[in-house]
Amino acid sequence: MSTIARINTNTRMSQVVMANGFAFVSGQVPDHAGSDIAQQTLEVLAKVDALLRAQDIRREQIVSANVWLSSPAHFGAFNTILDQWIPSGHAPARACVQALLMLPGLDVEVAVIAAL
Repeated sequence: MSTIARINTNTRMSQVVMANGFAFVSGQVPDHAGSDIAQQTLEVLAKVDALLRAQDIRREQIVSANVWLSSPAHFGAFNTILDQWIPSGHAPARACVQALLMLPGLDVEVAVIAAL
């Protein structure tokens, strides 16, 4: 049986779960609902960065990303920022879908999986 480590855990979820050589980072949402998609994207990626760094994981280790956008209209602006955030040559496998997020004004959520 492999060791499972849960980081920043509450009743409902863990911010990071490490198991079987991977770190699973839960979906991150912006702190400022209603701000423009660029600001929300920067906030979300900063949260992902902080969670990865706390476990000594670099962006180059991200192997998968799931992205939820509230509208297809945000796709271009989101990708412009994400393309700058991902280290060159290290693009993860990715899914991006339109979804109604859980709080009004939230336009983006990102969850990643990284190799340890």
